[in-house]
Amino acid sequence: MNTQPPAHDPVDAIAAQWAVVRPDLDTLPMAVFGRIYRLAAAMRGKVDKAYAPYGMALGEFDVLATLRRSGEPYTLSPRELTATLMITTGGMTGRLDKLEKAGLLTRSPDPNDRRGLRVTLTERGRELVDQAVGAGLARQREALEGALTEEEARQLAGLLRKLLATTA
Repeated sequence: MNTQPPAHDPVDAIAAQWAVVRPDLDTLPMAVFGRIYRLAAAMRGKVDKAYAPYGMALGEFDVLATLRRSGEPYTLSPRELTATLMITTGGMTGRLDKLEKAGLLTRSPDPNDRRGLRVTLTERGRELVDQAVGAGLARQREALEGALTEEEARQLAGLLRKLLATTA
């Protein structure tokens, strides 16, 4: 595990450039959020590669994982899925079409709302998402263990939770 951060990274370079042209600015927020954005983009690529052998990208995984986490009978409405995943209804429809075509979920009429639908994870979908979640977590764990101790990772998770609570 490498516990020493690099002396300088691209975010430092950006902040230094701003310090030259706008020395009146405090670029600490840029340093924090710039690294969060870059980290999210880098990890999205790594996790997408982990899901690829299962025939899905992060977007499809998110739908299947949300159904799986909902517990038996692994059924939600498209509206519930859309709200949880924070995507448009059009984006959700495309994901559901792809996943239904692959046999990973089914759509059926909502027995309590004749205008509504229910989306249900199939057995094949459950098995696939159970495998994929392990692969994605392995990539995330590799990234953490390559840079942080377990205590540092827990501390970072807590700090990010605190920050997220004030910005969401």
